[in-house]
Amino acid sequence: MAFNEQLTNLAKRALETAKGTNRSIVTAESCTAGKLSGLLSEAPGASALLHGGFVAYTKENKSRALGVSTELLRDKSAVCVDVAVAMAQGALARSPANVAVAITGVAGPEPDEDGNPVGRVCIAVAREGASPVRIENRYGDIGHDTIQERAMMDALNALIDAMNKQ
Repeated sequence: MAFNEQLTNLAKRALETAKGTNRSIVTAESCTAGKLSGLLSEAPGASALLHGGFVAYTKENKSRALGVSTELLRDKSAVCVDVAVAMAQGALARSPANVAVAITGVAGPEPDEDGNPVGRVCIAVAREGASPVRIENRYGDIGHDTIQERAMMDALNALIDAMNKQ
């Protein structure tokens, strides 16, 4: 997949920040379906700084692969900041990385099975020794690809900010 120049540059910056802060990255993705990990993998230095990613599209896989509580998924749905945090923390616990970024949301074209609207996206960044970053966006129904691009952009900016904090 070809990524736009702004996203490509942001991914490069994220990996430069990881290198400069002695960190390594793992992703946990739902509505972006692995595209963030793919984007990061194309940036210089990825082989040393990106451990990979988890694609957990369904609630069942969020629970099995990342350890997200089935009760949390049932009570709050798969698209909430608490689930994004649980995804990031689960990815961090299941990889050698020391910072994780997670995205869960509804890219469309329809609302999800819990009624979450198209364009609702939650992002979290978890890293050792810090409180998780929690972001909820309501982009609106601006198109599947645009929602994914905006989610990746916001996730990368949050990741860079979190890595720069000591």
